[in-house]
Amino acid sequence: MMQYRNSALSLLYVTSNVANGFVPTLESLPPAIRESSLFVAIGLGPGADEDQIQKTVGEAEDIPEPDHELFRDSRLSDFDKQCDAWYASLLTGDSFLGPVSEEASRRIKTLVKLERQPVYEIGEDNWTPYQQNILPGSPILPSFGLEQYGLPIPRKNAEAWRQFDVPGLVGTDYSSDPSEIGKELVLDKAQVETYEGILKLKGAWIDDEKCSGRLVYINGRYTPSLSYSTEIAKNLSEKDFASGNLSEEIIQNMNRLTDGFTDRLAADVPSGETEFLTSQKTLSGPNHHVGDANSQFSINNQAGTACFVALNSVKAGAVALVSVPSSEGYSENQPKPVVLVVNAITADGGLQADSKQAGSASHPRSLVMTEENTRLSFVQSFIDLDDANDARAKPKLVNGCTQIFVGAGSNVTHTYLQETGGIVTGGVELTEKDVEEGAEVPRDIESKRKSLLDTHFESIDVQLIGDDGRYECGVMGLGGTGRSRISISTSLLRPRTHASVNGLMLAGGAQRTDMRTNIHHIAQGTTSRQGQKNMIGGRATGLFKGRIRVEQSAQQTDSEQLARSILLSDKSKAWATPSLEIIADDVMCTHGATVSDLSEEELFYLRSRGIDRTTARNILMYAFVDDVASYIEPEMCGDKDDPFSLKNRVIRRLQNLVPQGEKELVGGEFQSV
Repeated sequence: MMQYRNSALSLLYVTSNVANGFVPTLESLPPAIRESSLFVAIGLGPGADEDQIQKTVGEAEDIPEPDHELFRDSRLSDFDKQCDAWYASLLTGDSFLGPVSEEASRRIKTLVKLERQPVYEIGEDNWTPYQQNILPGSPILPSFGLEQYGLPIPRKNAEAWRQFDVPGLVGTDYSSDPSEIGKELVLDKAQVETYEGILKLKGAWIDDEKCSGRLVYINGRYTPSLSYSTEIAKNLSEKDFASGNLSEEIIQNMNRLTDGFTDRLAADVPSGETEFLTSQKTLSGPNHHVGDANSQFSINNQAGTACFVALNSVKAGAVALVSVPSSEGYSENQPKPVVLVVNAITADGGLQADSKQAGSASHPRSLVMTEENTRLSFVQSFIDLDDANDARAKPKLVNGCTQIFVGAGSNVTHTYLQETGGIVTGGVELTEKDVEEGAEVPRDIESKRKSLLDTHFESIDVQLIGDDGRYECGVMGLGGTGRSRISISTSLLRPRTHASVNGLMLAGGAQRTDMRTNIHHIAQGTTSRQGQKNMIGGRATGLFKGRIRVEQSAQQTDSEQLARSILLSDKSKAWATPSLEIIADDVMCTHGATVSDLSEEELFYLRSRGIDRTTARNILMYAFVDDVASYIEPEMCGDKDDPFSLKNRVIRRLQNLVPQGEKELVGGEFQSV
C-alpha cells in the first residue's frame, strides 16, 4: 500500500507552524503524527484521537488496488473520441525522417503508465507536503488527452485549447498527404519564371547576392530550382536520414519535444559553484516542481503543442537545416547573414486536380543551430502561391515546427510572416438591416470563403544553450486562414542570455486566431522582453496567452511582458491572459494586458485637422502595428514606394478591418474583463 503524507492533520500542523516562523522537524511533530507510519487524508474531522487514526489507517491498508487499465477510457466523451480519431487520421501514410520519425511514433503510441507517484518520508531531500495521489482503492485515470495516446491530444475544455475552435478543427478532414510528398519538386523553365514572379510579388523572395541561403518549399516539397543552397542553409531529404550520416546532435535536437515531454534540458544549467540542473520536471524542487509532463498539473500549464510536434516529426517530408559554424568574433557593424525559408501553399494543397479527397496536411520543418560567436537573421515566410479561394481550393492544415538552438555569444534574429488564406471579408459586423435591400450580407459572403476551413499551426521552440546568447523575434500573423495558432516557447538555460519576443496578430471576418508564448527563465541573470499586439475586427476572436516562469535557480532575472489588444467592432472578441510564475526571490518582473478600442480623443484630434474618420482610423491602426514591423528583417520590408511592400500589404489588410456602420457601445470604448 502506498503511503500518503498530505493529511489534513499533518499539513495543518506543518503549515501553521511555518507561518509562525517555526519549521517543524520529525521529532517535534505531535505523537499522533510522528508515530503513524502513514500520513493520510482520512476525513475524521477535528477531535479524532490517535486510536481512531490508527484504526482508519489499518483499514486503508486492506483496500485492494483496482485494475487501473480497466478505467483508462472511462471518462472519454463522444467528442473526445472524435478528437482522437481525427488525430489518428493524420498519422496514416508514410514517414520520411528515419530515426526521428521512429522515435516520434514511439512516443505517440506508448501509453502513460497508470501508477501512483512515489512518496518520500519527512526528512528526505524530495519530501514535500504537496501530494497528487488519490485515495487508496480509487482507480488512477490518465490526464485529459492521454487516454489513447502518449502525448496530450486536443480537448475542447482543456486549458491549452480554451476559446479555440476545436469542434471546427476536428470536424474538418485533413487526412490526405500532398502528392509525392518526400520527393523534390521539379519545375520546368516556364514554371520557375512564373513562381519566382509570384514569390517576388508577395514579398517572399531575397536575391542570391543579398542572402546567405534561400530554401523554397511548395506544399511541403523542396523545390531546388527556386532555392539557393549554401554551406549554412540546405535541405535534408529522406535519403539524408536513411544514410545514417547525419550528426548525433541533429538527431537529438530533432527528437526534442515541447511542453517538457523531453525532460533532459538542452544544456546543463549552473546551480551553485559545482552543481548543474539537467531535468526540467525537478526544477525549483521539491515544493515548486515543474512536474512530470504527463501530470494534469503540468498539462494545465502547457501550450498543447507536443502532439503536433511529434506529428510533424512523423510526417514531415523534408527539413530546412540552417547551421552556422562558430566564429572568432564579429563586429556589430558587419551585416548579419540572412537565410530565408519560404513555405508556399497552393489552393489544392498539393492534391491531384481530380482528387476526391477532402483536404490535405503539410508539415514544414526547420532546424536552426548556431555555434559560438555567430550572427544570423533567420526569416520564415508562409504565402499562398495562388488564390486561396480558388474553385479548386481544398481544406488545408499547415502544421509547422521550428527549432532554434542559440550558442554562446551568438545573436539570432527571427522573422516570421504568416500571410496564407487570402484576405477576410470586410464589414461582417453588419446585419441584414445595415445593407441595401437585395445586397448580399457580408457575413454570408465570409461564411462561403473556402480558406475559412484552413488551419495554420506553428510551434517555435527556442533553446538558448550558451552563455550570453541573444534571440529576438518579430512574428506577424496577417493571413486569412479560418484558424491560426502560433506557439513560441523560449528556454533561457545559460547565464546572461536574453530573449525578445514581439508579435502581431490581425483577425477579421470569422477568424479564430491564437497566440501563445512561454518564456522560461532557468539560468541566473537572464533577461526577456515581450510585446504582443492584437487587432481584431469583424466577428473574429483573438486570444493571447503569455506565460513567464522564473525558476528558483534564475536569480537576478529581469523580465517584462505587455499585451495590448484593439477591438474594432462590437461583434469581435479578445482574450488576453498574461501570467507570471516567480519562484526566485531576487527578480524584477512586470506584466500586463489591455483591451480597448481606438482612442476617441486621438480620432477627434486627427479629424479636427481635416482628416475624415476612415482615414483617421487607418492612421491610428497602422501606428498601432508599426513598432512590431521594426523587428522584421529589412530585406523583407521592401521599398516604401512599392505597392507590394510589407507596409502596403499590411495597410490593405488593415483597411479590410475598418468597422462599418455605427457602433452600439456608447463612446466606442471597451473595458477589460
